[in-house]
Amino acid sequence: MNPVEIIRAKRDGGKLSSEQIKFFIDNYLEGEITDYQMSAFLMAVFFRGMNDDETFALTETMIKSGKVVDLSFINGIKVDKHSTGGVGDKTSLILAPLAAACGIYVPMISGRGLGHTGGTLDKLESIPGFNVNLSIEDYKRVLAKLGVVMIGQTAELAPADKRIYALRDVTATVNNISLITASIMSKKIAEGADAIVFDVKIGSGANLPDEEESKILAKKLVSVSRKFGKKAIAVLTDMSQPLGNNIGNWLEVEECLELLNGVKVDDLSKVNNVLAGAMIYLGGKVKDISEGEKIAQEIIDSGKAFGKFLELVKEQGGYVEYLNAYKKLKRPEFKSEFRALSGGFITKMEAHGFGMAAIDLGCGRKKADDKINFLSGIVLKKKYGDKVLKDDLICEIWSDDIAKNEAGKIRINDAVKIEPEAPPKKELIIDILE
Repeated sequence: MNPVEIIRAKRDGGKLSSEQIKFFIDNYLEGEITDYQMSAFLMAVFFRGMNDDETFALTETMIKSGKVVDLSFINGIKVDKHSTGGVGDKTSLILAPLAAACGIYVPMISGRGLGHTGGTLDKLESIPGFNVNLSIEDYKRVLAKLGVVMIGQTAELAPADKRIYALRDVTATVNNISLITASIMSKKIAEGADAIVFDVKIGSGANLPDEEESKILAKKLVSVSRKFGKKAIAVLTDMSQPLGNNIGNWLEVEECLELLNGVKVDDLSKVNNVLAGAMIYLGGKVKDISEGEKIAQEIIDSGKAFGKFLELVKEQGGYVEYLNAYKKLKRPEFKSEFRALSGGFITKMEAHGFGMAAIDLGCGRKKADDKINFLSGIVLKKKYGDKVLKDDLICEIWSDDIAKNEAGKIRINDAVKIEPEAPPKKELIIDILE
């Protein structure tokens, strides 16, 4: 087989065989196919798509590019959660220790920032010393000991996805149903989970902004999970505006710590508790998701979830004292303010625009080897539907370069709209597919 012929076939709308897909992925990992050829292949898939057979073959090839962890030695149901990506989406850091505090095992393999969306690994690494690069043996040891572990793909687990994931981030090939499905499922199957809760985002800040495409993705994720013998629930959640109040790696950790210590953040708390409730339900601890949602808030209020998070950070090498001092407000050098240009109601707070502003501030990557500024970010003081007066503070902008703040303000100005009339209320939980 010839890689150029495979690229051409997909570019021209052809269907690829499982053998062609395996050849292309395997040879890419072996260095016989270059980054620029893989980039061309990804762009062809982005525009032409893949059918169900191709998507399954791509997923299976990515899984078989590394090891599949055997967690059968752990006597309990292993449940993970995965988000399709959003702005300000930091629920993994809350619900993973929360579910573990309920007696559910949570083997979580996450990714880095992708496009305009943040990444769980980048957030975790904003905690000094936190090691997301555990070996498989340490991964299994920490999970058995604490009931939760949070790492990234290793050289052994879905290595094909790890390399392709980085390319998708910088080649504008993120928002494709088949590529998203294969990426997510290869990690979830490789990590050894028995059941998976998918948080499928809908809205401008999602990797798939179109509502119908997001619903197709949700169905495909549940369907592929079942093909691999896994239980699954997909929760479709709103991502038309950022989730919570903080955007940026350490800022989002800070907001998680506040929530774990009893602070209520309406939208973040609701989405987190529904997702955690679904995990608790799949873990066999309650009879339905709504009961699990109530249990989730009780576990947070009891302090058990926060205690479990501290255990996790310590076990994976993180500096716990840094977390305990989070109220000291660690910030970069430069702060700017974005204020309302007129009075009225906020009728648009476009998540995508805020996500791109965060990239400008250094929260994410424009090139695969870019260094992240963990402290940079945005703190929202108003949200969609809020009434504001002229000059009211909409958000704070933080970075290590005042020029970056100004670039961020331009993005935010385009992302915010204020009108005389109050906008309609938006539903946070759009649908749940079991």
